[in-house]
Parts: sequence; C-alpha cells; structure tokens
Amino acid sequence: MKLFLYCFREYDEKPYYDALAERTPGFSYGSSPLYPSPENAELCRGYDAVSTTVTPFDRPLLAALRGAGIRAILARSIGVDHIDLDAARELGLHVAHVSYPPESVADYAIMLMLMSLRRMRQTLERAAVQDYTLRGKIGRDLCESTVGIIGTGRISTAVIRHLSAFGCRLLAYDPHENASLRGLCTYTSLDALLRESDIVSLHIPATPETFHLIGDDAFRRMKRGSILINTARGTLVDTEALLRALDEGILSGAALDVMEHEAGLYYQNRVGEPLSNPLMDRLRAQPSIILTPHTAFYTERVVRSMAEQVVSCLSDLSQGRTNPLILF
Repeated sequence: MKLFLYCFREYDEKPYYDALAERTPGFSYGSSPLYPSPENAELCRGYDAVSTTVTPFDRPLLAALRGAGIRAILARSIGVDHIDLDAARELGLHVAHVSYPPESVADYAIMLMLMSLRRMRQTLERAAVQDYTLRGKIGRDLCESTVGIIGTGRISTAVIRHLSAFGCRLLAYDPHENASLRGLCTYTSLDALLRESDIVSLHIPATPETFHLIGDDAFRRMKRGSILINTARGTLVDTEALLRALDEGILSGAALDVMEHEAGLYYQNRVGEPLSNPLMDRLRAQPSIILTPHTAFYTERVVRSMAEQVVSCLSDLSQGRTNPLILF
C-alpha cells in the first residue's frame, strides 16, 4: 500500500502523512513538490497510487502513470473535473476524491460576501497608501440583503445555516431540495433567484451541464448592483460576460476564489513572471473585484482530513472494500 504524492507541501501536509505512516499498517509514501507530467511519471514507479491537488490529468498523463504501474488516482480535492474520467476507466485506473468538512469553504464564502459589501479591497488598498478618506468606500449591510445560494449540498447547507444568524433573506435553487434547510431558506427558480438576490453565491460542481451557467443570459436577469461570489469552480462563470456585467453596472462587485484557466498559476510562486492568463489581468484591473487564489478550503482541519481520507481510500482499494469516495 504505497502512495506517491505529487504537488506535496512539506510545510503543512508532511506531519499528517508522517503520522499516518506511523499508525497505518502497511502504508508508506513518497513525494515530490512537482506537478505530475508524462515526463516525471517515472517518479512514481513502484507505487500503487498517486495523489495530487487540482491539476489537469489528461489521457497522455494518465497513460504515462498507468505505464509506471499506478493503479489509482486519489484526488486531494472534492471535484474531479480536472481528471479525464473516461480515459481513466479505459486505462483501468481507479479514481477517488475527498469530502472534507464544509465549514472552511462556507465561512470563506461568507467572508467574501462581507468584504464585497463593505468594499474591503478598496479600503485596504487605499489605506496602504495612506488614503483614509471615505469617498467611494460606503458599504451595505448583510442584514438588509437577499442572498441567493445556487446549489444546496454540504458546503452551501453550512453557508445557509451560518447566514441565518445574520438576519438576511435567503433564497436557494437546486433541482433536489434539502429537507434539512426547511425554515432557513426559500427554494425558488433560478430565474427568480437571479432577479431578486443582492448577492449570488455558487456552490455546485463543474460539469458539462454547469459550464458557464453564469453567462450573459444569467447576468441580464440579475438585479442591478448585485454581487457574485464563486468559491466552487471557475468554469461555472463566463469571465468575459462577468467583465461585461461589471462594465454595464449589472454587478457592483464580485469575489472569486476560483477562476477560469487557473491551472498553472494557483499554488505556484510566479513572482516576477508574466502571467499566462490575460483574463486575470483584466479582473485584477477592476477595483470592485476580489481575487483569492483557490484558498477557501485551506485550514488545518481540512488538510488533516484530506490526508486521512486519501489514505483511507487507498486502504479500502487495497482490501477490496467499498468507500463512497471511490468513484470507480
């Protein structure tokens, strides 16, 4: 039961995997800070499975890993939209993911709502250059806002429960209603949610059906001056359409922890380098946009939980046990 971890972070992940190696019979691991590629697939030869953070796993990479003897891909993420699942099946590779405690992303989403309402980016940036004037900094109260939550899974359930203490009106859209939220929010159509919400927060997976769910058509239906929050997946939002919505005054702001084409940028030190994502340059130029580098999940509790679940999936695969986190 040997695991090779790509994108390994010694400064936070290592203590948890060391502890797991000590207390889990038969488990050992190797690691590299490198992102996986066909060129470095030989690093994992002799191991049973590989694990990595979000980075593209296309057919050539999967084939190279299978050729090195790998039998399973264990994603250190909830989403697996970065993995070519059809290719993995054809190559005989198992795929698993993690399901970490939802409060970290939920609290982060609420933090971004509050920061956007209070124009925190402008306040902090202007204070950094000793501009302490008030013009252009006036905010809005969350308790007077209608918040629309798209998707009511584990993370958004935590968002709704926490937001219920702020006194705001809560709308939700999901084809499958969550009975545990009865009395905390009002389920409605996507159209009504977009029309009535001061804040729209996304909490759905990236699938072909949800690609660019929030595009020109959705923005045209949104309330003028509303705010978009995305802590889910970058492909849910058409970034060009978002920029148009800002220019046209449909949106007064947006806070994005994820964005299109973030692979190759986030989780890497690119200081002094030209960025390969022109959309990011345009987003950063907008003073009403808050960008954070896919860190909503990042707490000690979640990193520990991810490590434990990756090893649990590997153990269950090796013993032929079922595990809901093992997709196939």
